[in-house]
Amino acid sequence: MDANGGGLCLLARPLPSSFEARLVAVPPGRARLYHAAEWRDAIVVVARGEIELEFLDGSRRRFARGCVLWLAGLALRAVGNRGGSPAVLIAVSRARR
Repeated sequence: MDANGGGLCLLARPLPSSFEARLVAVPPGRARLYHAAEWRDAIVVVARGEIELEFLDGSRRRFARGCVLWLAGLALRAVGNRGGSPAVLIAVSRARR
């Protein structure tokens, strides 16, 4: 994490050309339906806020800023944010050529 607590130090320097990063924001009180293809081949860092993974069986798990996740191939229904401010994820994957 960066010294200011912003959690975006992963993007402080350019990634090698063989990788790409994208930011995914989840607004407060909202959820994104899970689509496996969106997370394929990506290491995901919770850069700001806290996210909650909702699994198909109804169980839920929360992850705070700084957590590193692998969301590919999970039995998820949604990626949500129960907090009062936007949650930001950084997904880093191999560049598509």
